[in-house]
Amino acid sequence: MELTVNGKRVYGSTGGRDFDPARNPVVFLHGSGMDRTVWMLQTRYFAWHGRSVLAVDLPGHGKSDGPALDGIEAQAEWVIALLDAAGVAKAALVGHSMGAALALETAAAYPDRVSAIALCGVAETMPVHPELLAAGLEGDRHAYDLITSWGFDRKAHIGGHKAPGTWMTGGGLRLLERGRDAVVGTDLAASNAYKGAAAAAAKIACPALFVLGDRDKMTPPRNARPLIDAIDGALVEIVADCGHMMMVERPDETLDALRRLL
Repeated sequence: MELTVNGKRVYGSTGGRDFDPARNPVVFLHGSGMDRTVWMLQTRYFAWHGRSVLAVDLPGHGKSDGPALDGIEAQAEWVIALLDAAGVAKAALVGHSMGAALALETAAAYPDRVSAIALCGVAETMPVHPELLAAGLEGDRHAYDLITSWGFDRKAHIGGHKAPGTWMTGGGLRLLERGRDAVVGTDLAASNAYKGAAAAAAKIACPALFVLGDRDKMTPPRNARPLIDAIDGALVEIVADCGHMMMVERPDETLDALRRLL
């Protein structure tokens, strides 16, 4: 599905069904350097079980026009423009890592446009080591190696995916390498600079779910606790034997967790 948002082309996947803005829409938001394809094992289910699905490439990612946006607040404004372009009055948001911060900020700033949020691999702050940030901004492959190594649990480095032959870390590297214009560094800088998560969490009134990997080195579950405590009635699912990339490492368990909310 292609849309025009703020005069630029935006591409999204719809889970194999035509997008109907009146059919309980849910928007999936990817993390730093990623694109819509990280959600391919969850979006199809919801598209065929009562939801309209839009897993988007954020600006400058995948097939969407650039440049990448350099701040979470600016991205939140863009999400609202996306909903307007898709004819959606109100949607649930599912985000991972940077995308989770984006979902949180959007729901806090525009509560009348967001029906629920699911935050996967999120923390109160997401600091980035200066050397990694510099490598990302320079388009240095070393940044991709570090992100992939830390993003996947050690078990995922040697196999274990439910789909035989799936190379999780190799796929992660290829995805990051497809990025353009130092998009990884731009995303990491946006995540590193965002300090508004706690304030945003305090404003959340819609249903909220946290999906956290118990072996996540990038956003350990304990670092999400201030956000969980700030949201009344927040649901929490800890995915066992899982790192930061839960929707790839443990797709079925992540889907089951999201079904609690959606």
